[in-house]
Amino acid sequence: MSGIDALAARIRADLGPDQVLTDRQQLRTYECDGLAHYKVIPALVALPRTAAQAAAVVRACAAAGVPFVARGSGTGLSGGALPHADGVLIVTSQLRDILEMRPADERAVVQPGVINLQVTQAATPHGYYYAPDPSSQQICSIGGNVAENSGGAHCLKYGFTTNHVTALEVVTPDGELVRLGGAAPDVPGYDLVGAFVGSEGTLGVATEVTVRLTRLPETVRTLLAAFHGTDQAGAATSAIIAAGVVPAAIEMMDALSIEAAEAAVHCGYPAGAGAVLVVELDGPSAEVDAQFDEVTALCEKNGAFEIRVAADDTERQLIWRGRKSAFAAVGRISPDYIVQDGVIPRTALPEVLRRITEVASSQGVRVANVFHAGDGNLHPLVLFDDRVPGEAERAETVSGAILDLCIEYGGSITGEHGVGVDKARYMPRMFSDTDLDTMQLVRCAFDPDGLANPGKVFPTPRLCGERPGRRQGAFEHEGAEVF
Repeated sequence: MSGIDALAARIRADLGPDQVLTDRQQLRTYECDGLAHYKVIPALVALPRTAAQAAAVVRACAAAGVPFVARGSGTGLSGGALPHADGVLIVTSQLRDILEMRPADERAVVQPGVINLQVTQAATPHGYYYAPDPSSQQICSIGGNVAENSGGAHCLKYGFTTNHVTALEVVTPDGELVRLGGAAPDVPGYDLVGAFVGSEGTLGVATEVTVRLTRLPETVRTLLAAFHGTDQAGAATSAIIAAGVVPAAIEMMDALSIEAAEAAVHCGYPAGAGAVLVVELDGPSAEVDAQFDEVTALCEKNGAFEIRVAADDTERQLIWRGRKSAFAAVGRISPDYIVQDGVIPRTALPEVLRRITEVASSQGVRVANVFHAGDGNLHPLVLFDDRVPGEAERAETVSGAILDLCIEYGGSITGEHGVGVDKARYMPRMFSDTDLDTMQLVRCAFDPDGLANPGKVFPTPRLCGERPGRRQGAFEHEGAEVF
């Protein structure tokens, strides 16, 4: 019996025969996350239904010295849940219970497989909702949101996942179930919850998450402003923030992303728009009304040729429908695309967008821009046709150049999608070797054997049992097939 066969037998004994997959065709279901450009078939897949079972899987991996990767709904866009060819993929989608809804404490306790939107649906009857809202919120899981520190359209005002998680139950890389944080707003000692959120599965597996609930606002008002180009839309964004107004969301789409959204969901955005802004304000009615008038005036002053105001929730949802569908909609106008995720100062939006266009033109590829304009979190979609020789390589060149632009303007190589396997090779462009080694010391404290999601985040194996001298960046992840 091989080592993997023995490990599979041990895990089956702990979980049950139907909770361990070894058939190659079944395993192919899990060969990638939302970043389908990289594929790895895991050695086996475990489907725990309880925290104790998840811990048992990790203990078995630790005893055998076998790496493991945690996966939620698989909607991530950085290859963070890319399996290890010789390892175990721990899928948490069956841990999907809302354990407690405590509106009086403004808290909910959920398992990692709970879908993001389900938390809001459960909290709404009590007058609350869960603020972080990735565009994939109808299918992404809380566990994945914790791993990647996901954001969303409303993170401008309300912050990312890390601002809404107060406690965690996690399986450490040696298989121990431990609790971090608490229900109180702040707990003494080191912020281990803050370290774990956004660690991309390299510090362990979350099995329970205590989240902060936010009271539903008294008033929500949404407008769609159409501009002839991204320069005017970017200037309007900067003017709104400079005026002291902090909307719940400011989202921008350029002409190409509008074209895709129209083809996919028929959102009816203004004809001839080179860019649109979706601006949403929420809070006390008197405050929202005053800010809404100011935002409208600033959009008009900066060149908006049409402004639509949602009269009710139905119209509000229609405005948001185009923006929320943008990533998937691009498939209507391009057979393949790379979703990038970088951050720049919002004041640099017009200049950076112009330079992205120049870079794309020089390589003969198109870029559709759709992003969180309010906090400068770009999501350029680099379009290509993999059937055409050389297009994928040119798209990769443009994708990397966009990240270089983000760094050049004082930004970051990721805002909310994480580093994963896709951006590991870009980390040295943003951090020194000393910086990266210091980050790795945190990982070593949790995972001295380097078994938790190896080959992710850091550009080269360093310490913690990973083999020295072997690079495992985006193109060299062990067992990875690049498509």
